[in-house]
Amino acid sequence: MRRRVVGIETEYGLTCATRSGAPPIHDADAAARLLFAPLALSGRAPNVYLRNGGRLYLDVGAHPEYATAECDSFEDLLAQHRCGDELLNQLNDRTRAELEGLADPERIYLFRNNVDSAGNSFGCHENYLLHRRRDFRQVAQGLVAFFVTRLVLVGAGHLRRSGNKLSYCFSQRAEQMWEAVSSATTRTRPIINTRDEPLADAGQYRRLHVISGDTNVCEATTFLKVGMTSLVLDAVEDGMNLSDLELADPMLAIRQVNQDLSAQVKIPMAHGGELSALDIQERILQRVVDVLGIDINDSSCDASTRQVIDLWRRALAALRSGDWSSVDRELDFAIKFRLIQEYLKRKQTTLDDPRVARLLLSYHDIGPNGLRRGLESSGLMRRLTTEEQVQQACIQAPQSTRAHLRSSIINAAETAGIELAIDWVRASRIDDPSRYVLMNDPFATESEAVDQFISGLRARDEFLPA
Repeated sequence: MRRRVVGIETEYGLTCATRSGAPPIHDADAAARLLFAPLALSGRAPNVYLRNGGRLYLDVGAHPEYATAECDSFEDLLAQHRCGDELLNQLNDRTRAELEGLADPERIYLFRNNVDSAGNSFGCHENYLLHRRRDFRQVAQGLVAFFVTRLVLVGAGHLRRSGNKLSYCFSQRAEQMWEAVSSATTRTRPIINTRDEPLADAGQYRRLHVISGDTNVCEATTFLKVGMTSLVLDAVEDGMNLSDLELADPMLAIRQVNQDLSAQVKIPMAHGGELSALDIQERILQRVVDVLGIDINDSSCDASTRQVIDLWRRALAALRSGDWSSVDRELDFAIKFRLIQEYLKRKQTTLDDPRVARLLLSYHDIGPNGLRRGLESSGLMRRLTTEEQVQQACIQAPQSTRAHLRSSIINAAETAGIELAIDWVRASRIDDPSRYVLMNDPFATESEAVDQFISGLRARDEFLPA
């Protein structure tokens, strides 16, 4: 698999509830402000770049959002991705004393999901670095069928309501999409956002910004989602053509695919004929293998590629057979479906039982009441990171990307007591904006300009009183 810089932005669901069940004093906005109060007290706005190279901030609509640092390995990405949960749980722990001291004690709950009970949607955005090319728009259009049908493998699972009827489907996010390719992000919610904001040297790079994916709970699902997409991009850069798989109506197709648990409903194609989501995914997988010359039994095949191809194949086979048991510890939609079926059988109840909705919400709860840790420890959900890796990712940036440079600047500034204006590509001193440094190469781990900037910060530190 080719070296590629990847990052994930996760918007979290948030609610505040009382112990008694009465309406809380803190609505979502007030609870979010309370959650981020420690950052405000430290003199920082609720938008901060962290020592680990990531970014934590409060997004529109009272949604906490965590963006991972730039990662070029799955090990770093998965640890950084999970680190967002840890950081928000740490902030939430600091609200407990105040909230539990109320006459009717309250608690803030945070969720890795994409839709709330009122139908509001919030996202999980994937970012993939590409080499700049003139036909980017054409490439993006060619990838739409891949992203529409990918949800049958990496959707988080959802209990969908239509009128008075509840039914299980693959994805929470799919039916919040209203356009295939667009430069908008919130107004029309496209599958692929084409706004040209590379966050790197614009002469060399472009950023593929995918906003149609679900926020996954199972690490193996996130691994497959990012891994299969990275391999598809590798193949596209090597000449793979997907134009024959263009969908006639992507927005109709994404809804049809989402609601068909067999993944075999036929979708009209732009150039005539019909194919199912499984047909499309199987064709793309075979083309990726052929174009990249992948043989997972060859010792030269890297471990990540081997694992991605293996899980991709097994997932498609499970869907084709209708028996999900071979992947119901690795893929969110299958894990959640198994939990529902077991619960319905054990409780002798139906999908409209409110306890089922609470069960599903607990699946996404990142706090101590959430199901993930228990499922992982019992072997019912495959975990790929260790606690040590996640804790390290909370305090240390990936060492093989630009994130290392940003982290070094932040550490030096905090030691010197100097405030920075900083983003993904630029850092400057608030006390002297003329002193700044650019970091346009996402792969760079060394920079003379950054070293000089840090030296200036440390020079200030040397004159501070002991």
